[in-house]
Amino acid sequence: MSQHTTATIVGEPEVLEDVQAAEILALAEDVERDPAWLALKHAATALQPLQAKDGSIADEADRAEASDHVDAIIAAIEALAPRFPHEHAYLEASVADFRRWRDEGFGVPDFLDSLVEFEPQRHRIDGIRHLVVFPMVTQNGSPDRHVEALVVETIWPDFIAELEAGDYSNKLFVSLRLVDFTPGYDTNSAVLFPETVAMREIPAFTWGAIFQDREAARYRRVVRAASEITKLDLPDDAARLLDDQELAERTFVMWDLIHDRTHMRGDLPFDPFMIKQRMPFFLYSLEELRCDLTAFRESVRLERDPTTDPVVREHAKLVQYAVIFDRIFRFAITGSRVRNYDGLGGQLLFAWLHRKHVLEWTDVKLTFDWAAVPDAVVELGDAIDELYWKSIDRPKTAHWLAAYELVSGVVTPNPASVWAEGLPREVLAGPPKGYTDLVMDDEFPLSMFYEALDRKMKPVIESTVGITGRTPAE
Repeated sequence: MSQHTTATIVGEPEVLEDVQAAEILALAEDVERDPAWLALKHAATALQPLQAKDGSIADEADRAEASDHVDAIIAAIEALAPRFPHEHAYLEASVADFRRWRDEGFGVPDFLDSLVEFEPQRHRIDGIRHLVVFPMVTQNGSPDRHVEALVVETIWPDFIAELEAGDYSNKLFVSLRLVDFTPGYDTNSAVLFPETVAMREIPAFTWGAIFQDREAARYRRVVRAASEITKLDLPDDAARLLDDQELAERTFVMWDLIHDRTHMRGDLPFDPFMIKQRMPFFLYSLEELRCDLTAFRESVRLERDPTTDPVVREHAKLVQYAVIFDRIFRFAITGSRVRNYDGLGGQLLFAWLHRKHVLEWTDVKLTFDWAAVPDAVVELGDAIDELYWKSIDRPKTAHWLAAYELVSGVVTPNPASVWAEGLPREVLAGPPKGYTDLVMDDEFPLSMFYEALDRKMKPVIESTVGITGRTPAE
């Protein structure tokens, strides 16, 4: 692309629609090897140890060095901006935010202005790249607010665009692939959420992004190992996911598209996602599992519908395998046992399928009755949906008790559980805090099956920290 064309795009972002997408994609090709990107990554990484937990530079003695690093970040962003013409307004605002932060003495950073201009949901074009630089925490990564920098790439195949334009509209959903990043993302973090950015006030959020390449790479490594350990004979189409990173990425995009839009759809309590609420962690388990099982149910429907596009039907079948195996092999034994709501969701799905006799552990071998699996999984989803539907007419704590009854009817509670024994009358008559306080950190311990599997799988799961779609297969 000529210098004249590039300058026109940067100066007038409104003409972006007139530029061929292929030209935009080509501009950022191999940007991860650009000296300006390497300088930006180095400066941001060097700045992090100087930052306090809230993102400020608390030690006055560190501010001269911090100023040098911020100057390097600004220079790098300005050098890289022509390679990201669709981000002109954001990168310009980012430079302004960094300058203001530096000039005002490195207090708690405020990057609201640049966050408002960052709109990846407007450019859902397969392969288009974004430069992302914010002071932020990283979910399942660093709890400290550091300046993090990423180069990411959009995953948006045609069949996903068609699904999103039809029955599965989700204008906020962004699917991404990690290209290069600073240490906050050399972790388990697989999301990029605006609410993690340092800002003076909370705007209306217009996007949320998930790194499906990381999800797919973790899935492939973990499920391959787990299937070998449990002697599981994978169906041929399920085995394809383990051999094909791009196929697995597209499958996870479809799963997450439907999952994400489910959080505010259906017969729900007033705030099903329970943001900013203190509730027993098993309520979070049911909400996340409900969304996953909705994605499963919709995938079953799409697979069985004779009018479904063949590409969608293929991925719909694969989503079903992904939900089951990621939930029972990775979610159930990942993380600590302290209020591990995703872990409990995996345990619940496994135990439900076992009690329905569509999953069997016999002669130290795991088997599935694949013809019966879809309806059994949908039945669990229906049970959670019915719980939610009834909750509309119940007091909050009564809903909590009903939710506990559903979970504990499938997964055995801790023998020391007060909830399993029955909450004292004074707690039942008191405020909700009393209910929550009596939930054990590990209210639903691992079964003997999972204790044995955890010992064998722990090194594999730990090896997925920082994994991406570009990580060499083992």
